[in-house]
Amino acid sequence: MRVYLVYIAILLFGMAIIGKALFIQYFEGKELMKNAQKKEMNWFEVEAMRGNICADDGTLLATSIPIFDVRMDVNSENIDDDFFNQNVDSLASNLSRLFRDRSPSGYKDLLWEARRNGERYLLIRRDITYNELKQMRRFPIFKLGKYKGGLIVLPHFRRELPFKDLAKRTIGYENEESAQKVFVGLEGSFTKNLQGVNGRRLMRRVAGNNWMPIDIDNQVEPQNGQDIITSLDINMQDLAESALQKELLADSADHGCVIIMEVRTGFVKAIANLGRTAQGTFEELFNYAIGECTEPGSTFKLASFLVALEDKKIDLNTPIATGNGVRIYHGRKMEDSHKIGLGTITAQQVFEKSSNVGTSMMIVASYDDEPQKYIDGLYRLSLNKPLHLQIGGEGKPYIKNTKDKWWSAVSLPWMSIGYEVALSPLQILTLYNAVANNGKMVRPLFVKEIRKNGLPIQTFSPEVIVPSICSKATLENVRTLLEGVVERGTANGIANTMYYKIAGKTGTAMIAANNRGYAAGTKQVKYKGSFVGYFPVDHPKYSMMVVVYDPRKRYYGASVAAPVFREISDKIFASSQDVQNPPPVDTAGFSIPFANAGKEKDLEEVYTLLKIKVKSFSSPSDWAKPFVDKTAVTLLPQTIVNGTMPNVTGMGIKDALFLLEQMGLKVMVNGKGAVVRQSILPGSLIAKGSIVILDLASV
Repeated sequence: MRVYLVYIAILLFGMAIIGKALFIQYFEGKELMKNAQKKEMNWFEVEAMRGNICADDGTLLATSIPIFDVRMDVNSENIDDDFFNQNVDSLASNLSRLFRDRSPSGYKDLLWEARRNGERYLLIRRDITYNELKQMRRFPIFKLGKYKGGLIVLPHFRRELPFKDLAKRTIGYENEESAQKVFVGLEGSFTKNLQGVNGRRLMRRVAGNNWMPIDIDNQVEPQNGQDIITSLDINMQDLAESALQKELLADSADHGCVIIMEVRTGFVKAIANLGRTAQGTFEELFNYAIGECTEPGSTFKLASFLVALEDKKIDLNTPIATGNGVRIYHGRKMEDSHKIGLGTITAQQVFEKSSNVGTSMMIVASYDDEPQKYIDGLYRLSLNKPLHLQIGGEGKPYIKNTKDKWWSAVSLPWMSIGYEVALSPLQILTLYNAVANNGKMVRPLFVKEIRKNGLPIQTFSPEVIVPSICSKATLENVRTLLEGVVERGTANGIANTMYYKIAGKTGTAMIAANNRGYAAGTKQVKYKGSFVGYFPVDHPKYSMMVVVYDPRKRYYGASVAAPVFREISDKIFASSQDVQNPPPVDTAGFSIPFANAGKEKDLEEVYTLLKIKVKSFSSPSDWAKPFVDKTAVTLLPQTIVNGTMPNVTGMGIKDALFLLEQMGLKVMVNGKGAVVRQSILPGSLIAKGSIVILDLASV
């Protein structure tokens, strides 16, 4: 009986094993095989190349540079012992000479140890360039090819900004502080277009818990991202950043911004944002132009005058008794920053002289009984609404109304002069741009096109926010006011009647310590100087705003911001064929005398006129160079001889590129600014296709 019981038990146990095997084979087999393959083989994503971000002329602003991780199957079946022994020394020597990170013997030991350990996925080097990879493919063993030579190449991409920090915060970059891969700027706003579609590659686990491609071609090919064509102009951007940085350094300011916008379209041509670092240098730390909403100060007075003129509460000749420039509103004192106290002056003079007292008296007299009507007028200008930009991070505008819990008896007079409201520099500029654009308010745009394989797939056209911000009569009046500010008012220091006219408004705001209680009646700790306007007055082409935050030496907008505006507008005007088309002139011996040689203002005017004259040349052989002596600047013709290298030192990069490329040369550029050195000496014989290197620097 005992034998039978043991026999039956063993039989049942055996049947159970057979049954389980059959169950696994026919019911669980597929799932278990799938799990096994997951542990030994798996699909991995192959990174797609991120699309380019370009300037308006196609110049690269951000691009993906291919870089490679290189590994080696040291024990490939195609590499036998004899072949390895014959070539390992030479391979190690070549690797050492290329990378210089270890000696030939060090590389030889690395390769031999991997060979002994049976490694199939030895890391040779991470993040090598394409040129380095090309050299490696010619090394012993590797030159047999990607299969026979054991060379395993894994490509990925590194994002590069060819112009480094130029417009860096607007172009965007990866936020390294984020746990996930998050981009800021245009990189973030258009990341779905730029990122493309990743591919797939099947890989298997090898020694060391590494994953090795089963077949380099066994993959779903990635689809590269689309290209973004921005509205940014590289030359204007460089000009804006240089002029802004010079001012920030001169007045030891904390930060500032410059925005240049095309009047008719709203396309942003340049946007510079510079903030002081702990080391005292300036970098693009934050997009102040679109994200910093603070009290604008006197630049807001344009909105107050627009509302009052449109409601026919005043005209330019309305008398306003400013007295001695001091006014008390419900126990709180308001005074003019300058002692304007001229008694009774006109509304036009109030604006031109930027009288706080005069502006507030005008608005209080007009709207004290119905303050909401004044607020409604501001809302008609769309000042209470965000611009819904193509780029993220826009600050939220704040225009309170009479139902707001923050409304008080002094809100109306202080709002009229730009306090108890909050707007970003770009939101303010959009209003001024509308005045320049015959009353049509357009949305600021940063991107013109999205392209795929060089072909446009989406185009962005100007978008109208408000078809007309006011009547034609009001528009003519506010234009007169803005021109008067530069001709007779607070910004008369930048008046330029010889070549073109500027219209605009200065602003000086005192920012409260809590940045919410508003400057009125609180402890002011910082100043913000600004100037916003457009040029040329007769046919406005560009609008621009300059803001300098917390300057330590001077703080009035007329002193710190208006000169930056003038410096930028002068150079844009002088170099823009869109703004002016002067008739051809005979420049031989053209001379401009100046009485006070060496004075900056005289030299700037001479430079501007010379640039205008040079712009009238029609062919690359018609060039001139200025000859400067103690009494005059003379424009002398410079003969360009085909087949010889011209002298391009001192030229702007656009002129130098045009001239040299017309002569069939290939140009490489280092730095930014004007040409200070050229690799081929002037007068040297040249052949088409020759490479010339230009070193640039600010002059």
